Amino acid sequence: MSYGREPREMHKAVCADCGKDCEVPFKPDPSRPVYCRECWEKRRGPRRGRY
Repeated sequence: MSYGREPREMHKAVCADCGKDCEVPFKPDPSRPVYCRECWEKRRGPRRGRY
């Protein structure tokens, strides 16, 4: 369910770590690296609880 929110516009990008094609919910800035979901999870480290 979208709960009244419109779908995000996705933009094509290439992961700065593995070189894989991916899509991101923002317009990539050529001066900053973009990571695919898998590489982002590896770089971010373990998630802590929200509260």
